[in-house]
Amino acid sequence: MALHTPLTVTERHRHSYDVFPDEQRTQPFGSGATCSYNYLDLQVKNNTDQTYQLKLWLDDSHLHGEWRCDEQSLYEYEVYESDHRISLEPWGGYIRSNKISRKVFTRTGELVGDEAITDNYALMMYSPLLHG
Repeated sequence: MALHTPLTVTERHRHSYDVFPDEQRTQPFGSGATCSYNYLDLQVKNNTDQTYQLKLWLDDSHLHGEWRCDEQSLYEYEVYESDHRISLEPWGGYIRSNKISRKVFTRTGELVGDEAITDNYALMMYSPLLHG
């Protein structure tokens, strides 16, 4: 969610494992973050003049969230992946990797930036369906 704002991610840790296939995935593999109390954090810094608030809530099956701001955003963001690969490793398991980037658009749709965010890799906890 932070990648859809002008806020700066200062600390992020990727998941070490890819635990589920893409069937119901709504965001690119590796665009999330993992947190572990007192060890791994997700930290976001506000370098803008606007005030932001993160609102999170749970229902019976999902975690929901939204960013709130005291002013309308000047930009819109598109998060995307490239260089997606699944590789069979010599020890018999699979590693999944990709690159996460984001395009920055003005509210009128003009592309004003294309930013590399991170490179990901994770041990797959399921066997991929490979077609020959």
